Amino acid sequence: MTAVTSSDLSPGATGGPPPAPPPAISTRVTRQLGIRVPLIGGAMYPCSNPELVAAVSAAGGIGVVQPISLTYVHGHEFRTGLRLIRRLAGGHPVGMNAVVETSSRVYHQRMVRWVEIALEEGLRFFVTALGNPRWVVERVHAAGGLVYHDVTEARWARKGVDAGVDGLIAVNARAGGHAGPLDPQALLEDLAPFGLPVVCAGGVGDAAAFVAALRLGYDAVQLGTRLIATPECRAHQRYKQAIVEATGDDIVLTERLTGVPVSVIRTPLVERLGTRAGPVARWLLRGRRTKHWMRTIYGLRAVGRLRTALSRGDPARDYWQAGKSVAGIDDVSPVPEIVERFARAAREAGL
Repeated sequence: MTAVTSSDLSPGATGGPPPAPPPAISTRVTRQLGIRVPLIGGAMYPCSNPELVAAVSAAGGIGVVQPISLTYVHGHEFRTGLRLIRRLAGGHPVGMNAVVETSSRVYHQRMVRWVEIALEEGLRFFVTALGNPRWVVERVHAAGGLVYHDVTEARWARKGVDAGVDGLIAVNARAGGHAGPLDPQALLEDLAPFGLPVVCAGGVGDAAAFVAALRLGYDAVQLGTRLIATPECRAHQRYKQAIVEATGDDIVLTERLTGVPVSVIRTPLVERLGTRAGPVARWLLRGRRTKHWMRTIYGLRAVGRLRTALSRGDPARDYWQAGKSVAGIDDVSPVPEIVERFARAAREAGL
């Protein structure tokens, strides 16, 4: 499989060639994706606005589009939004998140169309989640692209590998959103035998943690929480400040948002509602025929409750997703500064 390369870069201000970028950090991920820094900007609902996604790619990593955030939250027609992101990214590679669960036929059809549009617009990197990625793999490989798959343990990785994915996003117990059950080292040990590039997702908030993940044997790191605390992200300032002020002990898992444990900051809302789903909801979520119906109900509620984190910023009424990487986040910094800080630390460590 050939690397996913960037298109022509913008010339310098004087009309000559752009200045030479710092040397790339060579890993299987950077070589596959044609990027300088082994850093993926994770797709986030509702926080993946176009400016944030593009900034990660322009800085040398690769930003990943979250389609519902792009369209429903930030109000862009999908194709137009992709064109905006690619323009802001200066021709550097951009990826797309494809959630492939099929409980809703309407949603599945929409996702198929989004994948087709993304390929038409030149995207060649896709991150799949929550289902069998085979149809995405077949379509993307036919266009010369690459597919990585979100996994939390080896049994889900096996399904992705059998479907032909090119890499694994290892979502560990320190991640924000739907975290996995294993710590980063245990999860890497589970996934390494598959022989694919593995990306550490969860627990990386500063340069030291970035270096530690690469030294552990990961081929790249996916950032989520760290990128919310940036000027490029349109999250409410109170949300960003809560990330800066939080410690690892302030992160809890709640079932009240989607029906399965989600990693969030402990806010007055979480304290008031608790973290366990009610007994009827838990019973419905265990049923083979009722779990998809119940998850749909939870999902529709979650879409609205998370969206207000951008505009309202009220800890008494909003859920603020975040992972334990908050322990390493002590400022709101621009994306290029974060990426360069991480890259410089990796180069100084000899990686």
